[in-house]
Amino acid sequence: MKPSLQLKLSQHLTLTPQLQQSIKLLQLSTIELNQEIERFLLENPMLERSDGDGVEFVPPLPPGSPPEHEARQQQANTPEAPASAADSEAGDHADHGSADEGMDWSNVGSGASSRSEDDDDVDYQELQAAGVSLRDHLDQQVSLSPLSDRDRALVRFIIEALDDDGYLHQPLDELLELLPDDADVDVDDLNIALRHVQNLEPAGIGARSPSECLSLQLRTLPASATRTLALEIVDKHLELLAERNFVKLKKLTGCDDEALRAAHALICSLDPHPGSRYSNAETRYVLPDVVVRKLRGRWTVSLNQEAMPRLRINRLYASLLQQNRGQGGGLSGQLQEARWLIKNVQQRFDTILRVSQAIVDQQRQFFDHGEVAMRPLTLREIADQLELHESTVSRVTTQKYMASPRGVFELKYFFGSHVATDTGGAASSTAIRALIRQLVDAEDSKKPLSDAKIAEVLGQQGIVVARRTIAKYRESLNIPPVSLRKSI
Repeated sequence: MKPSLQLKLSQHLTLTPQLQQSIKLLQLSTIELNQEIERFLLENPMLERSDGDGVEFVPPLPPGSPPEHEARQQQANTPEAPASAADSEAGDHADHGSADEGMDWSNVGSGASSRSEDDDDVDYQELQAAGVSLRDHLDQQVSLSPLSDRDRALVRFIIEALDDDGYLHQPLDELLELLPDDADVDVDDLNIALRHVQNLEPAGIGARSPSECLSLQLRTLPASATRTLALEIVDKHLELLAERNFVKLKKLTGCDDEALRAAHALICSLDPHPGSRYSNAETRYVLPDVVVRKLRGRWTVSLNQEAMPRLRINRLYASLLQQNRGQGGGLSGQLQEARWLIKNVQQRFDTILRVSQAIVDQQRQFFDHGEVAMRPLTLREIADQLELHESTVSRVTTQKYMASPRGVFELKYFFGSHVATDTGGAASSTAIRALIRQLVDAEDSKKPLSDAKIAEVLGQQGIVVARRTIAKYRESLNIPPVSLRKSI
């Protein structure tokens, strides 16, 4: 065939860069959004954070807000008249003349609350951040112990082999192979060093098994009949205790119910992970995107001011670009990108506010009565109500959090499957989990409810749930099976 050129017309949908950015910002969490904005601030000189004056992005307020809030929003969105050169010069002199008087110390530290130099809370938080690790804590005790340099070195060698919970999982034979040949150390020397480690605080450090860990802690307690029975159970019958096979335990130890109950309580008071208290686990806090309050008998959603970035166009670069029209070069494109970002951030928070208010309207019984009143809800219901796409609602509810009088919840929490009832209605899976939790909390510990019994009780209330479904919900609540909930 001879090659030829042909013209063809077709239609297809494409995502503009502005729409792609809007979708990307919508699915980001608050932390990721701030990181993305910081990247734009570094790359685009036309964009800057607002310091409280000029034209800035102020998110929409919920309906029914006080008049003074609406007035403040209108004032923030009104362009401020440019100051004259004389006023600017006078202002500069005034600032340099009384810097301490004009500075607002409450805003120092990017929004953090004001702190005095001798504030004890600051020192406490710094000490908490630089907490002592388990190895440092043990090393301090070894430094004060009356040991020879050789024994102290072996004890520190054992300490380095401990895990974060304080256990020694490697056999001493393997540790011996790690030492140099000219160290002149045998297994007995490592055993002695291990005994020194096990005598350090906290009790239970250097154990090679949970049984040994609990035994070391029991041996530090005063002698008593309860401690003797607890030692026997820990050393010989710990698996039976974990299985709550109290009948066989009483038969093997020859004790009665009261003695076994006291020994069980003593064992439960011990710490099976003595080294975990020294772990430097970082606590991560959730910054809610919206806040729910009850105003005039109606649950109302408002945006969290702490989670919202305030952005604006840089006045200096914008004025230079306006004076040199046609000669701005790349600044014109950066100005358009900055405007897009401000608009998309505003649209992001507006969408979050709309979706959150729709969720609260659908789940108002939850905020009044708790989890047992949670109704089944799907993403499609919210999407149809707000005339949005289901994928948009999915992006909005992912990694977005709501603060309410009942706690902080991810927006995804309010959506769940449904279970049919005898009356033809539907019950939310969250409500069923709450009912299971209530039944387990109120059960007799000597005769706990089985999964089949829980399903029967729920059936009497008109909720038809299979036993397998009850087991799945119970496991999701971290509730042990009936055999492990039984007490003496």
